[in-house]
Amino acid sequence: MIVEINTKFKNNKVNSAEKAYMIFIAVFDTLDEIDKDKEHFFVLGLKRNHHFKYLDLVSVGTLSGCLVHAREVFRRAIVNATDSIIIAHNHPSGNMTTSNEDDVMTKSLKEAGKIIGIAVLDHIVFCQDEFYSYAENGNL
Repeated sequence: MIVEINTKFKNNKVNSAEKAYMIFIAVFDTLDEIDKDKEHFFVLGLKRNHHFKYLDLVSVGTLSGCLVHAREVFRRAIVNATDSIIIAHNHPSGNMTTSNEDDVMTKSLKEAGKIIGIAVLDHIVFCQDEFYSYAENGNL
């Protein structure tokens, strides 16, 4: 599902984890309180120059997880001839520690992106006031 975002982000160059986090949290803040208690998995599509192209809500899960598959992650990226993506999901618990499942998924999606020629630039895990960047922490 394409997510409408504030126009101030639409022409921005997304060249840092912090800028990506700002987009994700701005969208997340528009959700009602019940939805904020569920995991959401987003894909931020970028043009070749790293400018914003689209934001896709790929999956909404439960309190402790959501189903994510490369097929859905890359579907819109392929159709829109996207150069690269940044993936992100929230941790409703507020615990920023990444899980083994997060690590495996990140590696799997990065490999899938290599095969089809769409770079996965980062995986952001976020809660309301902080985020973790796989790329900035050398884990991508």
